[in-house]
Amino acid sequence: MKETIFSFLRGGMLAPMQRKTFLKYTAMSGAVVTLGLQSCHKDHHTGSAGTTDVGSGDMGILNFAYALEQLEAAFYVKVNSSFYTNATDAEKAVLKDIMNHEVAHRDFFKKALGSSAIKDLTPDFSSIDFTSRTSVLGAAKVFEDTGVSAYNGAGQYLTNADYLTIAGKIVSVEARHAAAIRDLLNPGSADFAGDDVVAASTGLDFSRTPNSTTGGPSIVTTANLYLSTKISANQLP
Repeated sequence: MKETIFSFLRGGMLAPMQRKTFLKYTAMSGAVVTLGLQSCHKDHHTGSAGTTDVGSGDMGILNFAYALEQLEAAFYVKVNSSFYTNATDAEKAVLKDIMNHEVAHRDFFKKALGSSAIKDLTPDFSSIDFTSRTSVLGAAKVFEDTGVSAYNGAGQYLTNADYLTIAGKIVSVEARHAAAIRDLLNPGSADFAGDDVVAASTGLDFSRTPNSTTGGPSIVTTANLYLSTKISANQLP
């Protein structure tokens, strides 16, 4: 099983590729990596009130990432289906690129996890006014900042080096998204790497484990604000 996964990763996701190639690649190559992961133990389950637990170990962390990518992809698909009032062409281009990335990330995790993947989640965006620039970009900022800190926090517990490399590649893209959204909100400012997300003393992004409440609501709590089908990460650190 591991050899199949590693051959796929080293020949594909770990190799340099342009965005268009990546999008095409993830759409065509899922069957290969699925064969490598389908035999893995499924320890996620539906808990109380229909809550889906992401599971434990490396598969739990990957499913946790998959849950966040599902949420982000659904959000940007809705944003791009009908842009907020007076959206500029430049803003539309940025939001379309981000959507393409998030959809690619979501589809990659779904195909890679195969039968070990959690179910498709149903978003709840009722708190977001998709006609308002402030509301949409404010929500995008929350999603991107949350995603970066979540990858940074959970990635340290991955035991498989190849999974860690993929997580590192994806979080670097998420950080680019976060910077782009922050620049749309405050053009020309230093907010693209504000001290609320980057520690001034170290120059490093903050990281948060799934259930940590240090500094505010946990990653899981924040995600569930925008999900009808709730998730939990009770088996993760």
